[in-house]
Amino acid sequence: MRFKKLYIVFLFLFAVQVWGQNNGAEIGIITDNDLYTSSKNDMYYTNGLEIFYRYVTKNDNPKIYKKTTESRLGQCIYTPRFLNTPSKEIMDRPYAGYLFGELGRSFFYKNESVLKTDLQLGFVGPNAFGRETQRSFHKLVGYKEVRGWEYQIQNALAVQTHFLFSQKLFTNVQSDFVDFHFRSEANLGTVLTGLSTGFMARIGFKKLAPVYNSNLYGGALGSNESEFYFYISPSINYQLYDATIQGSLFNNNSPVTFSLVPFRFNSEAGFKYRKNNLNLSYIFMYRGRELYSKTNTGYFYGSIGFSYLLK
Repeated sequence: MRFKKLYIVFLFLFAVQVWGQNNGAEIGIITDNDLYTSSKNDMYYTNGLEIFYRYVTKNDNPKIYKKTTESRLGQCIYTPRFLNTPSKEIMDRPYAGYLFGELGRSFFYKNESVLKTDLQLGFVGPNAFGRETQRSFHKLVGYKEVRGWEYQIQNALAVQTHFLFSQKLFTNVQSDFVDFHFRSEANLGTVLTGLSTGFMARIGFKKLAPVYNSNLYGGALGSNESEFYFYISPSINYQLYDATIQGSLFNNNSPVTFSLVPFRFNSEAGFKYRKNNLNLSYIFMYRGRELYSKTNTGYFYGSIGFSYLLK
């Protein structure tokens, strides 16, 4: 009952945000799946789906070019490498689902730096419906039955914060087609706690839009510029806690858990495109080894994004 009330609250907040704004807004969907990189690569972070709505908000700070507010609903599903056996002894990652609602704010500065903050509420565990979603998808496309979800991470309340800061580098070097940025992220909460830092480069197939008007961090709202660029962003991650691997902070009732590999190398690279009101993206994600298990390795997956600017 508590889960249903929480979920209804976020659905209501999302609907209010969508229908309460009609200028400088964007609505979109992001879908993650390891099948977007390889038909044989079905492990670890196996599927994700998010829908979002963002809009421009009032700004009185002369250093800030644009502020945006965002609502998001999402589900993430994690599985071990081997899906066709119920034996927990060979699992090299726990089964886990994470369902959340999110409210966030982004600040796009005139010097092309960006600060993003958000708060997520939801559940890790059976209340996240990871088992039901994956079984329905496998049945729909004719994949083998997934066995082992009875050993999934048990229910835990998710209260999660996320912060991202990006700073443009080499501002004295003038280039219309290449730029570089320093980027750091922090997660703090009952699902994830960790830090990441690294660099990012954009390489444009046409003149790059300023970051505050680019779809790189969701700043395309209110601008009419077209974009098509490649970007790459390697980073070092220190992970202190992950409920989808270690179980709840407040109990040890999950049947399969692992210790974390704290330091990882992560990277992402992809293409982003914008023309008129349409935003499209494809991103290749690599994540370093996350936990201590004989068969656990680094992995990769793809992310496809589609959004539409409402004017």
